[in-house]
Amino acid sequence: MNAIERDNEYIVGTYGRFPLEIESGKGSIALGADGKSYVDMGAGIAVNTFGYADDVMNAAITAQLAKVQHTSNLYYSEPCTLLAEALSAKAEGLKKVFFGNSGAEANECAIKTARKWGKEHKGAACNKIVTLVSSFHGRTVTTLSATGQDVFHKNFDPFTPGFLYVPANDVAALEKAIDDTICAVMVEFVQGEGGVNVLDPAFVKGLFELKKQKNFLVIADEVQTGNGRTGKYFAYQHYGVLPDLVTTAKGLGGGLPIGACLFAESTASVLGKGDHGSTFGGNPVVAAGALSVVKRIDDALLKEVAEKGAHIKSRLEGAEGVLSVTGIGLMIGVEVVPDAKKVVAKCLEKGAMFLTAKTKVRLLPALNISYPLIDRAIDILLAAIKESL
Repeated sequence: MNAIERDNEYIVGTYGRFPLEIESGKGSIALGADGKSYVDMGAGIAVNTFGYADDVMNAAITAQLAKVQHTSNLYYSEPCTLLAEALSAKAEGLKKVFFGNSGAEANECAIKTARKWGKEHKGAACNKIVTLVSSFHGRTVTTLSATGQDVFHKNFDPFTPGFLYVPANDVAALEKAIDDTICAVMVEFVQGEGGVNVLDPAFVKGLFELKKQKNFLVIADEVQTGNGRTGKYFAYQHYGVLPDLVTTAKGLGGGLPIGACLFAESTASVLGKGDHGSTFGGNPVVAAGALSVVKRIDDALLKEVAEKGAHIKSRLEGAEGVLSVTGIGLMIGVEVVPDAKKVVAKCLEKGAMFLTAKTKVRLLPALNISYPLIDRAIDILLAAIKESL
């Protein structure tokens, strides 16, 4: 059997996979078992920050593997501490970090923290969290409960109670939802799985004004938007605000599994010994790889990300078959006239890997993708849209 046949035989069918086996790759080029090369415009869903087989990251991982591959969190580990220090510096105002293994785990940590904060500051009844319609916060029962999409609230009942949903960019609806039982509001500044929807600055301003009036926490879910994806290290930095808790994952590990919850001064002392934990969180090998990623996301690279995003938008906006283009930096959604899934399938046939988000084609390439590869992929996308009309 080949890999596709073996997958169908032995792996639970929870994924709608494309008919392609990725055998190897370098940078933003993936090599398939079919012998063809593909421009990767998805980066493993915003994970491979510097593409495939990144030399700097590989060197950091290999060096750490030769020392210690794992030690439990009963002991100290330098890579973990160095990564926390680097993340705190990038976050500009966030003081502490908890490491897990995924975005869902990072969000679980933030939810637990918010509920404990609510109990300690406003009483036992203060345990509800407001999230936004079309949000996506993870695949665990609790983070599915936090997700503001009905399509995810099936089959796995009973879901975790204590979540309310309001439309994005509706300050009046948000204000109506806030009472003394609300401990936090959790938002993605750019909704990824929900359709690459960017929050209106006026809504964000209203959110933080309500926070001052009503005394609740703001949780920023930066699982997909963090680590340079939008042209700032974190998307909240576009808005000039500071959340109480920030979660991130995906691009942080550059391809290895890691999640992080960052704490502002307002929440840094909420969790104590025994309140939370993770066997693999802050694993030294993964942390060493992540540190090599974080160090390279500097102002020069962030400027490039913004410029590349603007270039992509300039090529797509107004093109035949394109209805709209949304997003920031290298997190872009393209609303197209034809069915987005059919367009993405045709792109794959032509040698480019794109994603979808709801009814849109979604672009999440490696941050260091070259302009020639961007243009090659956009040429393929435009041709696929035209042929699908």
